[in-house]
Order: sequence, then C-alpha cells, then structure tokens
Amino acid sequence: MSSSVLYDLPGPRGKRRNVIIGILATAGIVALIGWVIYRFNATGQFEYRRWAQFEYQAVQTELLNGLVGTLKAAGIATVLALLFGAIFAAGRLSDHRFLRAPSTAVVELFRAIPLLILIFFGYYVPLQYGWSISNLWALVVGLTLYNGSVLAEIFRAGVNAVPRGQSEAAYAIGLRKGQVLRMILLPQAVRSMLPAIVSQIVVLLKDTALGFIITYPELLTVGKTIGGRLAFGFPYVPAYLVVAAIYIGICGMLSIFAWWLQRRLTRVRTTAAKPLPVNDVDRQV
Repeated sequence: MSSSVLYDLPGPRGKRRNVIIGILATAGIVALIGWVIYRFNATGQFEYRRWAQFEYQAVQTELLNGLVGTLKAAGIATVLALLFGAIFAAGRLSDHRFLRAPSTAVVELFRAIPLLILIFFGYYVPLQYGWSISNLWALVVGLTLYNGSVLAEIFRAGVNAVPRGQSEAAYAIGLRKGQVLRMILLPQAVRSMLPAIVSQIVVLLKDTALGFIITYPELLTVGKTIGGRLAFGFPYVPAYLVVAAIYIGICGMLSIFAWWLQRRLTRVRTTAAKPLPVNDVDRQV
C-alpha cells in the first residue's frame, strides 16, 4: 500500500544542513537589523529632538485618538465582513442555482477588485450624486466588501473540508440540510477555520491604514501629521516606528487570543470525546 507525505524526515546530514541554514538565516536577519539601526543612527533618527514631542500629553492624545479611529473602523468592518462572508458562503453552498450563481459572482467580483479602488468607490461615488457619507463609512464599505469576500471563501472551504461521512450520517438520521450545516458541519469547521479567520482579521486591521488616502483620522494619518512637524526636524521615521510598534502590539494580542481560543476549543472537543464510564451493572453482565 502506497502513501504520500508532504516531505521526508531528514536524516543526520539533513538535520545538520537545516541547522546550518537556520544559523546562517538568523545571522543574516540580525545583520540586516543591525545595518538598519546603524543607518538610522548615522542619519540622526535617534536624536532627542526627533523624539521629544512624544513626551507631550497632546501628542499622546493624538496617538490615542488615532488608535481609537483605527479600532473603530476595524471593529465595524470586522462584524460586517463576518456577516457578509457567512451570508455569501451559505449562498455558495446552496443546492439552488439561483442562489449559488449570484453569490459566486459577488464573491469573485469583490475579491478581484483592489481594496484601494473599493475605498475610492465608497468615498467618491456617493459624492458624485450629492449624497453625504463620512470617510469612516467609506473606509468600512471597502474593507467589508473585500475582506467579506475572502472570508466567504474561508467559510466555504472550511465547511467543504469536513469529511463527507459526517453529513451523510446526519442525513441518514433524518436531519435537513440547514440542521446538518448548523449542528454538524459548522462546529467542526470552525476549529479548522479559526487560524485563517484571525489572520484575515489581522489583515483587515492593517488595511485600515489605507484610510489616510481619504483623510480618515486613523493611526497612520496621525503618524504622518506628527512626522511632518518642522520644529522637531520632520521626525517621520520616529513617528512611523511608534505607529508600527502599536500595530505590532495589537496584532500580537489578536494572535495570542486566537491561540488561546483554539486551545480552548480543542480541549473542549477532547473532553467531550471521552468514553462513558462503565457502570456496575455492565461489569456484572
């Protein structure tokens, strides 16, 4: 009987080669980081003058307001994108062609359009017709359409990845398709979809930085304003380093939350799968 694997386990020579490659790669990354720090220092990016404004409460308030703007746009867009993805994933999984065909067309359309164009579309098209729309909702519309389409594909792929025998067994005991999807397929699919869902939410969070194109006051817009002040020597690099550190912190917390949630779901599944204890009557029989 033949079997296929993704790769063969390395032998002693392969292990040594992998260790050498890892050491060289680590040394290269450290050298690159060191060279970047050296160039920053040589061009005066670490001078006190360029970092002094971050001591002022007004600048800290600016950064906080920018962070709130980023989280507000990301939070609204995440909820709407998850709803969008769930609805159109259900449409693509439908047995009815009149639901499946338009759902597929919508998902493929918005996946193919660059996010920046969707943001421009949400901001400038209503203005052409004299409609009033805030730059927050223009950004949210673009983020929802693009990321919702990607999430729809993640949901569809996750449901289809559940072994067919699960749904066949559910149909055999008389469950309808909606019940099979809700009670059998989704609980199993969520565990496998969770890393991809969180990864896409992190992408959505970072994509809020495109809001500076339509002057939405998010974190990057605030960083650009802080970096453009002549009195502090145009500290663009320090401002963007601070903004990048904030983004890294938020994305890191999301990743930690996803890791904790996945472990919790796995533990619940393992606990639920424990065999039932044998009672005294069964022992006697």
